[in-house]
Amino acid sequence: MNLPENLHYTKDHEWIRVEGDTAYVGITDHAQHELGDIVYVDIDTLDQALEQHAVFGTVEAVKTVSDLYSPISGTILEINSKLTDAPETVNSDPYGDGWMVKMTIADPSQLEALMTAATYGDLVGA
Repeated sequence: MNLPENLHYTKDHEWIRVEGDTAYVGITDHAQHELGDIVYVDIDTLDQALEQHAVFGTVEAVKTVSDLYSPISGTILEINSKLTDAPETVNSDPYGDGWMVKMTIADPSQLEALMTAATYGDLVGA
């Protein structure tokens, strides 16, 4: 299982990559593997300020729909438009082109409470 060391992780299987004062968010390799073939990503929270753990969208696989939870508080700045026509990108490249949203970081201290790659790996048995 792929768990990049430069990311933060949540118990809800989201990852977050900090770049300056913004962050990219997606679902982990473990999550996409458990969901199976992703057929639709529904995110309609552009320009919305969200609290940590708030639902920012859903991801639909062949047999299930799962909520997506914001790992931190912040405002959604961008939604990955590639996922509209190619939601399967989340399966093939969950940490790269399969990112879901770009957001502001309202409270940087929230990042400290997120899991490291090692801690997340322990959680999922990697």
